[in-house]
Amino acid sequence: MKTEGGMFGRATANSMTLHVATGGTADMLIEVPAAPSTSRHMSHSLVRSYAFSTDDLPIADRFNNWRCSFAPMVDLSGTKEAMADFHGSQILWDLGGIGFSRIMTGAVSFSSRPAHLQSRPLDHWVMTLLLSGHTTTTTPTHSFDCRPGIVQVHPLGRTFHGKASDSEMLMLWIPRDFCRDIARVLDSAEFSILDTAMGRMFAAFMIGLGNQAACLRQDELPQLLAATREMILACVAPNRAYTEDAQRAIFALLLERARQFIQNNLYSQKLGAEMLMRELAISRTRLYRLFEPAGGVNRYIQHRRLLDAHSVLADPNENRKILEIAEQRGFDGAEFSRAFRREFGYSPSDVRKGERASMPSYTGADLASLAPKERLGSLLWRLQTGEKLEARDRAVS
Repeated sequence: MKTEGGMFGRATANSMTLHVATGGTADMLIEVPAAPSTSRHMSHSLVRSYAFSTDDLPIADRFNNWRCSFAPMVDLSGTKEAMADFHGSQILWDLGGIGFSRIMTGAVSFSSRPAHLQSRPLDHWVMTLLLSGHTTTTTPTHSFDCRPGIVQVHPLGRTFHGKASDSEMLMLWIPRDFCRDIARVLDSAEFSILDTAMGRMFAAFMIGLGNQAACLRQDELPQLLAATREMILACVAPNRAYTEDAQRAIFALLLERARQFIQNNLYSQKLGAEMLMRELAISRTRLYRLFEPAGGVNRYIQHRRLLDAHSVLADPNENRKILEIAEQRGFDGAEFSRAFRREFGYSPSDVRKGERASMPSYTGADLASLAPKERLGSLLWRLQTGEKLEARDRAVS
């Protein structure tokens, strides 16, 4: 079998061996396991997987369901011809503190989604390894192409758009709070391809994870998360083409320190520019430069407080009054309601009542109980809010 992008494959009942022509000094041999069984007799100690295929849907519904699945991270579109005969499939693994997926997709265009248009804005990095096909990404400052065998880094919450051909890929989702050191490294490498020897080592790591994901046990997740952390720190470095000098690394480190400090002091009434300037030992001008892309220091603080309030309001087990939740985050009632509606386009009571359209109650939900198109969004939201991250905490402690 031959597929687009210089790949040759040999399929068996349990796996598919792929030959990836990377264009480098050595090609890759990849054995990708077949979709794991969902039998009830499978050991309960194994990490669960969740399969989704558009082939199981009416033709007219296939693209829209695929688009809904990825809506929490990007907006997908396509030509009429592509949407009329669209095929997509995904296997998703919840690895405790990170998410992992194997995806096959028809040709699509993609674009980032502004936070104010999302019911649950996300702030993760997506590390994507193409196994076949090609992609092009355009940001406000540059564009880059990616070919099979190369990992690319996309930060969610930033502005970008692009195109993907018929492709197969592995995706790794890393939440910003996974590790402070990782945040610094990935911020420096955002919107780049890891086309280096060390970058290809990370590609091999992702391939290995793809090979073994169906066999992973729950008690192995702490070791896996620790290994992922170490591999990112060792293999991911800023691409020189997009890095002016060491100042960018310093800038990223300062920004991450500021973000962590804001998150840790989110309920403090004194949180603001003066408090951050003292903590970081920097000038007001430099602090404002750090947060200029986010609309300023106060705008970023308000954004994080509103996100935090949103997650609490969406929790069906949270019984406090809306006013109590608002005051804990430094708002009075009327101010909170106005700011919340500006941020999300609907009111706090809409979230509390569950009346927000297309807003499933992810909190505490078993992924298996959700519709297939809702599972990715549920997992990504859990990673951001910190639900079920005990394995991650053990791995990085």
